Amino acid sequence: MINKALKIVIVDYGMGNLNNVKNSFNKIGFDSTITHDFHEIEKATHLVLPGVGGFKDAMKELKNKDLIQPIKDAVSNHNFVSFLGICLGMQLLFEHSEEFGNSEGLGILKGKVIKFNSDIVPIIPHVGWNDINIKKNGIKEFQNIENNSFFYFLHSYYCKPDDDTITAASCFYYETFTACVKKDNIFACQFHPEKSHDAGLTLLKNFVS
Repeated sequence: MINKALKIVIVDYGMGNLNNVKNSFNKIGFDSTITHDFHEIEKATHLVLPGVGGFKDAMKELKNKDLIQPIKDAVSNHNFVSFLGICLGMQLLFEHSEEFGNSEGLGILKGKVIKFNSDIVPIIPHVGWNDINIKKNGIKEFQNIENNSFFYFLHSYYCKPDDDTITAASCFYYETFTACVKKDNIFACQFHPEKSHDAGLTLLKNFVS
């Protein structure tokens, strides 16, 4: 039985396997819409910004599709919209990225996106399963998820918030980095819940709960 009471919108800006995210919501019993129509984004109760690829290209696509302001408006609507950023969708929330020089992001969260230090990290990108250290208890997205649960990662850059108190979980891959952030109605994760089997599905279910 698919629950259609909520309006889950997956932002389509041409980057990432959006159908994987949609299929994961289907598995937990929730309908979702993949779209770049700002009218649909305005109606969302739950807004998902996924993504795989380059930061600069992603911002270019968001701008070309006139999606930057609708996303900012939705995120600022704390009382009515829950927001989930996935992988590149998490990185885009920050002010800028070191990828390809210095690329400007959405600036919703203070901080930057930096590359793993090749002097410390011998293999880049970080690909595969890794466990997370949950730093902030009581967050609904982590309900029924044990600390040190494993999730699937695929990235060469990671987020470095100015305010470390928004870091909800960290991960160690030769160096410690922010794996999840939580602020007001925003939850974002560097890993891919849609590729993380039971733990990922639990996180998505918690997000829409």
